[in-house]
Amino acid sequence: MNISTAARHSGLSTKTIRYYEEVGLLPKAMRSKSGYRDYSERDVALQRFVRRARDLGFGVKECCKLIQLFLNPDRASRDVHELANLKIVEIDRKIEEFKAARAELEALTAACASDDGPDCAILENLSGTEED
Repeated sequence: MNISTAARHSGLSTKTIRYYEEVGLLPKAMRSKSGYRDYSERDVALQRFVRRARDLGFGVKECCKLIQLFLNPDRASRDVHELANLKIVEIDRKIEEFKAARAELEALTAACASDDGPDCAILENLSGTEED
């Protein structure tokens, strides 16, 4: 199947498929006699696998590891489990960072006069010129 059809079946864009092939995350597609990319069902299954892993927050390098494990029948499930646990820790850290950023933004918006005047606590804070 061509790249447009593969993209439709995998949920990735054609640009993303080309990028993932370029960086080595996905194997380069076979080429038809006319030079067009030709994808198999297995190729599309790997594309879906990567899309799902990316949806869960795994980076390109992590996806490479996951694909290697997926394709290795002698893999140890603990290796996959470890990658998933590391991702959970990273997500928890990001959640805490977002909570802190939200709290700071709430404090800044509460300090902003929100009137027709030019003084703005938010802009002053962002520029580092807020008064203590």
